[in-house]
Amino acid sequence: MSSESSPLGPIDPASIPEAETEKAAPWIVRKLVGSMTGRIVISSWETLRASGTSVVCLSPWGDSSPLLLPCIRFRDLAVHTVIAATGGMAAVAAPVMGPVSDVIVSTLGDTILVEIGMHVGFDLTTKVANDLVFDKTAKHIIPIYSKRLETTSVKTMLITLKYKHTLEDASLGFYRSSLHKDASLFSNVLDYLATEKGWFSPYLFASGRRPIIPRSIKPDIIFCHGPFLSGDYRVGETLLSESASVITLCPAPPPIESPPAASSHSSLSLPSRADLPSLSNLFSRSRTPSPEPALTPLPPPPTPRRLVILVVGLKPHRTLWTTSARPSESVIYYHLLNGCPAVVVPVKVGAPLVAWDGLTLEQIWKVDLPKEDAPREGTKFEGMVSVFYEYLDLCVDWDRVSLSNPLDTVIEDLDEKKKVVRSALELLVASAIRSGESKEVRKEVDKERSGIAMWRIP
Repeated sequence: MSSESSPLGPIDPASIPEAETEKAAPWIVRKLVGSMTGRIVISSWETLRASGTSVVCLSPWGDSSPLLLPCIRFRDLAVHTVIAATGGMAAVAAPVMGPVSDVIVSTLGDTILVEIGMHVGFDLTTKVANDLVFDKTAKHIIPIYSKRLETTSVKTMLITLKYKHTLEDASLGFYRSSLHKDASLFSNVLDYLATEKGWFSPYLFASGRRPIIPRSIKPDIIFCHGPFLSGDYRVGETLLSESASVITLCPAPPPIESPPAASSHSSLSLPSRADLPSLSNLFSRSRTPSPEPALTPLPPPPTPRRLVILVVGLKPHRTLWTTSARPSESVIYYHLLNGCPAVVVPVKVGAPLVAWDGLTLEQIWKVDLPKEDAPREGTKFEGMVSVFYEYLDLCVDWDRVSLSNPLDTVIEDLDEKKKVVRSALELLVASAIRSGESKEVRKEVDKERSGIAMWRIP
């Protein structure tokens, strides 16, 4: 495993060991913060804090609405410290309000509930689509017009994501590719009014993580490092397992063994005879315990992670997005397209928790696919793939990229690995563009709340 960290990782290296610890506020604190009185207090604090600022942001739901919940002001939210940079540097928004009496806990049991609706035309099992990467013509062109990239069915899932922390600001980063003629992260007047970059915001805000996206920036990719929820991993794994096809560029980790059962007696019950110290220890001459010769064990190294990239659509639970944010849980509909494969790649330590492309399906559908025999250099399609690849190059752990072709020849050369990853991205982008030809997609999927998103998974 490579020890190199992703350039997109948190600026504070000390935060990496705790990047997978989930916070939980006491039950009474969550009730107070979620009450009307608590909302008024938080609203008054944020209004006072932002009274002298001029940073205008999208609403936390990713639209232009200035007010979404009673007594809470969202629109003109100030960003205390935003380090916005391009070329692979992270941009992190400082939290507005620190956690109230938060404690670190480990989550036990399932943190999500999944309800899968009718999905006629979707295969019952996920098919491996690695052969598409090697299914090239004599001219070595990826088959972007393959029949398997045609979307004919949509799978709808209702996923309830549970959490135990109070409302916090999401630690966001903004990435803009150096391939643009104007590589500046700051937008012009036309881009200032655009809200497409916040299409994925409901996923974060419904789970108590408020995304602050300034209107004055135009990122290609928006990524998030936290607050961490183990449910994010479960959502990513669920979307991967329910996808119609998958291009896997790294092996799956071995199953995790369940920890041994803890002692059954409570703090108020008497210990068993086996738990009691012997009489010789109780009445020994020295009451001071002897120091252990062993040194304090070092924390275990970070576990290798993967990243799943897929086309996904979001819809509120009941018409309005505010109904998707329940106390301590988010309830959102997710749409998967059977013609869009999921891509799985290994990632370095510090890779973002979730990320999404700033283009919605509505914008992606406006991109023309190049003809099969026509050159792809200089086209918008090639530009989209290049931007994705440049971002992903900062996250992928190239030493762990593994893919066996139909001849069972494992790829070891770094340049070949990069070609394989880029080819997989070409197939993903092409399938997203071709999904606009599906009547089922245009009927079931909200084109303004759909696009390409990424989840870090085990």
